[in-house]
Amino acid sequence: MHSERRPLPAPFSPVPSDINQHLQMKLALSVLALSLLPLSATAQEAPNARGFVFDDRNRNGKRDPGEPGLGGVLVSNQREVVRTDLMGRWTLPVRDDCIFFVIKPRGWMPPVSDQQLPRFYYLHKPKGSPQSKFPGVKPTGPLPASIDFALTPRKEPFKFKAHFFGDTQSRNTKELDYMARDTIQELIGTDAEFGVTLGDILFDDLSLFEAHNSIVALVGVPWWNVIGNHDLNFDAPDDRTSDETFERVYGPPYHAFTWGPVNFVVLDNVMWGGSKASGGTGSYTGELGEEQLTFLENLLPHLPEHELLMLMMHIPLKTSESPLNPSPERNRLFRLIENRPYTMSISGHTHWHAHMYLDEKDGWKGKKPHHHVVNVTVCGSWWRGEPDELGIPHSLGRDGAPRGYSTITFDGNQAVVDFKASRRPADYQLRIEAPSSVKRGTEQVTVYANVFNGSRHSKVRMRLGKNGQWITLLKSVEPDPDFLALKKREESRRDKLEGITLPGAVPSHHLWKATLPLKGLKGIHRLWVQTEDMYGRTYDASHVIRIE
Repeated sequence: MHSERRPLPAPFSPVPSDINQHLQMKLALSVLALSLLPLSATAQEAPNARGFVFDDRNRNGKRDPGEPGLGGVLVSNQREVVRTDLMGRWTLPVRDDCIFFVIKPRGWMPPVSDQQLPRFYYLHKPKGSPQSKFPGVKPTGPLPASIDFALTPRKEPFKFKAHFFGDTQSRNTKELDYMARDTIQELIGTDAEFGVTLGDILFDDLSLFEAHNSIVALVGVPWWNVIGNHDLNFDAPDDRTSDETFERVYGPPYHAFTWGPVNFVVLDNVMWGGSKASGGTGSYTGELGEEQLTFLENLLPHLPEHELLMLMMHIPLKTSESPLNPSPERNRLFRLIENRPYTMSISGHTHWHAHMYLDEKDGWKGKKPHHHVVNVTVCGSWWRGEPDELGIPHSLGRDGAPRGYSTITFDGNQAVVDFKASRRPADYQLRIEAPSSVKRGTEQVTVYANVFNGSRHSKVRMRLGKNGQWITLLKSVEPDPDFLALKKREESRRDKLEGITLPGAVPSHHLWKATLPLKGLKGIHRLWVQTEDMYGRTYDASHVIRIE
């Protein structure tokens, strides 16, 4: 599809260059109205929070004399969304427990911590978090007279890359070390603009956030984080208080930011039912909640429809080939975004990789299917399986794909998803599963190709030798034979097994198979398999078959 290239706004103003005259007039009138009010009258308005978004020219995070406000920047209290006026001022309703945050505009960047975590928010919890096993937020006290958000200019290219981690999910420092040596080390010095972890950052032990963040910070780019079901306070009596530790470390569990020409929205779709000790369910569901949906309803009119909208969440919108069951919340989400020509979403959670396309049978009414990526996980199958040559569990995914991460290249309103297996060459994109030797007289064998980043748009074919006839492989949703063989070998040597046993297999969404005729053949032959992905790129793999 055609992508119109529009120039980015000048670095001194986040207000889009094509902003209409009506908005300019409204901003000017708001400035005039505020200037005519006496200070005492403004201060008596309640209950409201107010502040500035400003150009932090000396980069100290504080608004100093001579640092101008920035007009047209979006600010939210997790429900309402407003634009700053021409002086950079904003005003929003306040509640006793809410988070105020600036929505990063293109060409500007909030401060980042030493751990590369963006600091774009103010936690307003006057009484602090309720007591829990893992600490939340200390009492923040009375509302400040002005909550100011610092931004600094940053060049953001029209075309850029970002890394996406499915569940890193370390349960202890040993597994944090696996992540560091397996994935983080190869990304240090990346040319990507930023990274995102799509939830299940940890495996229940939230005391490891500090160590985890320090390791990921080595990559050297800003890193955003989505909340997952294993990042909750499980002793919380309800969903609202289950995010307290996450909020202390990362800020709001749902928010948005713009990078280059793309609008990113972080969603929290893990709804905690409360601890059993407090009379709750002790489990979670994949919901958004009224407040978050209201935030989206208030946010989306501010985001231009011709730009790509990228939703990032933990629990997938869809996990199987079957149509989605009706869900009022999901339908409400679909109604909000389905008329936009460019939308995409990505999640983690399942520990397998897939490209899903939501259409009419799923309740999606857009002109074209919605592309949802269920992302490969950094920990694979929960750091399970026997250790490799570096002592790291092979942790083959339940769908037969290796552990790893995605790198997405954004170009205007287009996005290209690349699968990267950790510590493997970039062109390692498929694995052939076929016999290595067969008896002479065998007429045919079944060949599988696990194309890790394969989708319904992929083409897969094979041939014997350089002159053999090409044979088309067909997509087949079934468990990966290689994963099943590994499970069987584990069972045969259970008493001598190193590491944690693999989980059960799941049907793979990127498996192709076909019958290879061998009648009349003998000797050693090279089997070639080639795949063409949804972007027209080809990858090859080969396998040697001996007929004896």
